[in-house]
Amino acid sequence: MEGLVRSQISPIGAHYKQQHSVFIPKFSLKLRTNLCRGRVGMMKHSKSFNSVAASVQPLEASALGRSENTLPSKEVLQLWRTADAVCFDVDSTVCVDEGIDELAEFCGAGKAVAEWTARAMGGSVPFEEALAARLSLFKPSLSQVQDFLEKRPPRLSPGIDELVKKLKANNKNVYLISGGFRHMINPIASVLGIPPENIFANQLLFKSSGEFLGFDANEPTSRSGGKAAAVQQIRKAHAYKVLAMIGDGATDLEARQPGGADLFICYGGVQLREAVAAKADWLVLNFKDLISSLD
Repeated sequence: MEGLVRSQISPIGAHYKQQHSVFIPKFSLKLRTNLCRGRVGMMKHSKSFNSVAASVQPLEASALGRSENTLPSKEVLQLWRTADAVCFDVDSTVCVDEGIDELAEFCGAGKAVAEWTARAMGGSVPFEEALAARLSLFKPSLSQVQDFLEKRPPRLSPGIDELVKKLKANNKNVYLISGGFRHMINPIASVLGIPPENIFANQLLFKSSGEFLGFDANEPTSRSGGKAAAVQQIRKAHAYKVLAMIGDGATDLEARQPGGADLFICYGGVQLREAVAAKADWLVLNFKDLISSLD
């Protein structure tokens, strides 16, 4: 019987270099090249790690026109400034990509998987159901995942690297909490200087042959309410007095509850999910707003 293996990524060294070319996926957004600050070595080769400006037209106009929470209240601003820890969603927040959608497109199942992602992020189906359904549509092998990472490295949202630096300079701890996969998140964390122990994400499982087997259902982020559970775990372990969660989806909003996040900031710079944005304490379309608020 073939043995079960948990795939791993070799240590990644990060250094910075300006780039001007980006891979533009077929499925999603209107993208334009912005200042790029990252370059990541993955496996045996190096690939550009780009920061790009993303918009969903007419995103900014519609958000500002209908939302009353684009300007924070004094209470919200105080919570943000005094937060001991800040937890970030990854897909469509730290990065412009939805990682599983990109991987699925690479493997030939992009459209069907993207539809499931939209349903999961909108909160219309349990997350664990959507995750299992999406993976079953294309069942990526270990070699496909490795090939994908070399050819299509994740792309940072504009301003995220500066924001993380600012948070660290203000002695705030930064975490990545994602329903995505560690394979795609580890290099992002490396570029941003976030330690592995501050990553909460899902783990793909493969047979010893490299054939897809499934995902680790023991990870809290593999199911609905998992991000909230991860945030509660983080807060309890470190006794943080104030904790903020930043993301774009319903699973990120769930993290704002007693014992979890005190503050939920909806980032709509890539995907604006109106049902989520309406319930946020603060809706931002650009990370510069968060950076300037810390001055």
